Amino acid sequence: MTVAEAAGTGARPAGKTAHARRMRLATYASIAVAATLIITKFFIWRITGSVALLSSLLDSALDVMASLINAFAVHQALQPADREHRFGHGKAEALAALAQAVIVGGSAIFLILEAGNRLVHPKFIENGGWGIAVMALSLVLSIVLVRFQRKVVRETGSLAVSADAAHYATDTVINVGVLVGLALMTFLGWSLLDPLIAIAVSFYLIATALKVARAAFDMLMDREFGDDVRKTIRDTVLAHPEVKAMHDLRTRSSGIHSFIQFHLEMDPKLTLEEAHRISDEVERSLYVKFPHAEVLIHEDPAGMGENRPSFA
Repeated sequence: MTVAEAAGTGARPAGKTAHARRMRLATYASIAVAATLIITKFFIWRITGSVALLSSLLDSALDVMASLINAFAVHQALQPADREHRFGHGKAEALAALAQAVIVGGSAIFLILEAGNRLVHPKFIENGGWGIAVMALSLVLSIVLVRFQRKVVRETGSLAVSADAAHYATDTVINVGVLVGLALMTFLGWSLLDPLIAIAVSFYLIATALKVARAAFDMLMDREFGDDVRKTIRDTVLAHPEVKAMHDLRTRSSGIHSFIQFHLEMDPKLTLEEAHRISDEVERSLYVKFPHAEVLIHEDPAGMGENRPSFA
């Protein structure tokens, strides 16, 4: 996780409502786009019989399924913390992303089998002009949607929307490949190009599924922020003139929420009120860099060792 990603995540009240609205809008937009593409691609696939177009149709169908899962996950993740879930419901996003990765990976394997069958039994593509038209439409819609989703991800840090954006970014590449392939098959008669494009799309889908699954797994396992973010946290804390040292820094993310906690070492002779003041000042300085994070500080007398494991 980068500084920008950490700074853009979290659940402090300032931007929570706007973030929620943008995330929901992103999920609705993806469902609308995918549904439109499924309908058009299905009819054109029936006309052309192209397995490459089938691969794009299957990908759009997966996108609708993934987007519906995302809509549910985002709704759950945005629910406030309650008695049974004191840290909120952010990990619903990671579970949704993991489900998407499994669905996409399984579908890619199915597509490889279909393409293999077409390699053994080649078939000339009919009505290729219709296929070219629908793939051009798909390309335009995918580009517009991805640009919007990435903007939402930069603003909110949402893993679910990020996973959805990854799918549609893949669609953009797929649409270009299928569009070029259909043009070559229609005008030059290169029938073997159809299943080869489908196989290439399948491997791209598998790579995307693995990437999304890794990000989801990291969140579920409370993976620490990257070294650059942790260094920024340390530098910010230690910049306070009355802070002697810090230790036991722990960070994690849960959906659009991020959490930072550590032990703050100060002069043992300080009063409780003075120590509290310093902690508040350190906390405010961290909110400048990480405006939506939740910060938890434990105050310690400087130099007092603790018999507990500590990590860098």
